[in-house]
Amino acid sequence: MKTSHSFDEQFHFQGKAKTWSLVLIVIGLIGILGGFALGYGERTFANLLLMGYYFTCVCICGVFFCAVQYVAQAGWSASILRIPQAFGKALPVAAVILLAIIFLGLSIHHTGINEYGKQTVLPYLYKGWSLSGVTTKGDPNYDHLIAAKSRFLNVPFFAIRLVLYLVSYAILGRLIVKYSENEDSLGGMFNYKKSFNVSVIFLVVFGFTIPLFAFDTIMSLEAQWFSTMFGWYNFAALWVGGLSVITYTIIKLRENGYVQWITEDHLHNLGQLIFGFSVFWTYLWFAQFLLTWYANIPEEAAYFYRRWEPQFIWWFWLNIVINFGGPLLVLMSRDSKRAVKVLKAACVMLILGHWLDYWQMIMPGATGPQAHWYNEIGPLEIAIFLGFAGLFMFTVLTALSKFKSLIPKKHPLLEESLHHHI
Repeated sequence: MKTSHSFDEQFHFQGKAKTWSLVLIVIGLIGILGGFALGYGERTFANLLLMGYYFTCVCICGVFFCAVQYVAQAGWSASILRIPQAFGKALPVAAVILLAIIFLGLSIHHTGINEYGKQTVLPYLYKGWSLSGVTTKGDPNYDHLIAAKSRFLNVPFFAIRLVLYLVSYAILGRLIVKYSENEDSLGGMFNYKKSFNVSVIFLVVFGFTIPLFAFDTIMSLEAQWFSTMFGWYNFAALWVGGLSVITYTIIKLRENGYVQWITEDHLHNLGQLIFGFSVFWTYLWFAQFLLTWYANIPEEAAYFYRRWEPQFIWWFWLNIVINFGGPLLVLMSRDSKRAVKVLKAACVMLILGHWLDYWQMIMPGATGPQAHWYNEIGPLEIAIFLGFAGLFMFTVLTALSKFKSLIPKKHPLLEESLHHHI
């Protein structure tokens, strides 16, 4: 059975999409410069870390999505792989930006209040463990808990780990894309098998390192606290947030006349994944919270106690309402997953919801409370979010425009995908 679709369709990144991406980047730059100029350096760095991490996680999700499809030898997804592959091509840019934010945050210092209320000279990021003298007995900044973790939490080893994680993800992701592009030119099974083998390696590396990536980048902001579930909780957020961005991107491309071979059946599958893993995210969120609340051990409960302060508690509960209640009410039925406008709205809700999820992981430990709950999220947060949204649009759509075809036209399971029906 043949199809009438053109397999030589290319994406052209121009017009309103390009203009808006550049406008959003400018808004973000103005927000960053304004944040530093007005004396909100710590809050600006925390927002940069949040968006750098979110940007990187979404791009990693693109590689993870492709790897899962290759290893599972899934047929339904063959025709949509170019979109997550574009995310993978943008990963090196995201990784460099995240590393720059982290290293600048560690290197640039300011006068501020440490964990014990003392005024001292602090780095803008990771002040809990990278503070000068924190591991030296007799120093005013000494902390015995941090000193016990100093073999792991020290700047050189921390930097090496982050570089290794991100370089390995970027290289393996690039290889998956390369072999897929080679497959379009050469046909046959040779490059497909290579994609399969590289995907297996990526999933092994990813499975062992993604919790450590979350521990280092986010959990170490509050280095006295730890949770063995935190890494998998972050993985669930990465997966749901990334799936939402992939699905939203596909819907917008369809609305603009591209990828018309992607049908409601493909979107239904993506909606199922979003719904199912939103429930998985909720399970991890609830398990981590409930066990900590029930045990009521002070050094564990401190993390949630901080998020129950008046300035944060409303955002804390809104996080679970959006990221669990939203998908539960909107995406549970079959019809809602097949209604493009409903699915698109759900994706927007979850993209914003998981921004809030990362926000509440980072801000209480990185900046502490502001004056009131409604001051916690303001123009600075919105501007930096919009700036990174524009940067994501620009890098991903530029990568997408470099593909000779928006479909892997010689993928061995392409016909199954083109005639996918559920």
